[in-house]
Amino acid sequence: MSLKELIGCKHPTSWIEFEKGLIDEVELAQNFFKDGRPFDLEGLKTCMRNGYSYIDGVEELLHDLRESHYKMHAFTNYPVWYQIIEDKLRISKFLSWTFCSCKLGKRKPDPNFYTDVVRHLEVDPSDCIFVDDRLKNVEAALEVGIVGLQFKSVDQLRKDLCLLGIDIPMKDKLVVEERAP
Repeated sequence: MSLKELIGCKHPTSWIEFEKGLIDEVELAQNFFKDGRPFDLEGLKTCMRNGYSYIDGVEELLHDLRESHYKMHAFTNYPVWYQIIEDKLRISKFLSWTFCSCKLGKRKPDPNFYTDVVRHLEVDPSDCIFVDDRLKNVEAALEVGIVGLQFKSVDQLRKDLCLLGIDIPMKDKLVVEERAP
C-alpha cells in the first residue's frame, strides 16, 4: 500500500506509544491498524534493518568529530528497535544512545525532551549543538536555547559546524595542477 493509504488505516497513536516505550512490540502488532487486521511485525523489522545505512560522508564526519574529542549523543524518536540500527551500523563507536524516546518517554519536538537533555548533560543549552533533518525539531531546540542546525548534506553540515567554531580536521585534498607542455 502507499504511504498515504498506510497513514489512513494505521492506528493514530500506537506507533508514537511504541516510540515512547509505553507499549511493547506485541501490543504494537495487535494495535498497528485501526481495524485490528494482522500485522507482519518481523517483516517491518527486516525492512527497517535493510533500509538503514550511513549517508555518504556521515560516518567520516562522526569519526572526525570523535577524534576531535567532541561528545555526541543520539537524540532520537526511536522505539527499542534502535538496537537493530546499532547492531547493523555500530553507531555507538561514535556516540551514545543516551536520549532515545523509548527510554525517556518523550519525543521530539516536545520542548520538555530538550530541556531533559540539557539537564542530564548538566550544560548550558547554548553549549549544545543539535542537528536534525526536520526543521520543526531544530526549531524546538532553538526555542529552549540550544544551537540548532538542519541537516541538508554532509558538506553543508561540516561548513555549518566550522562556522560555529567546531574544529573538524578536513580531509587532505589532492590538488592536481595542469602544466603547459
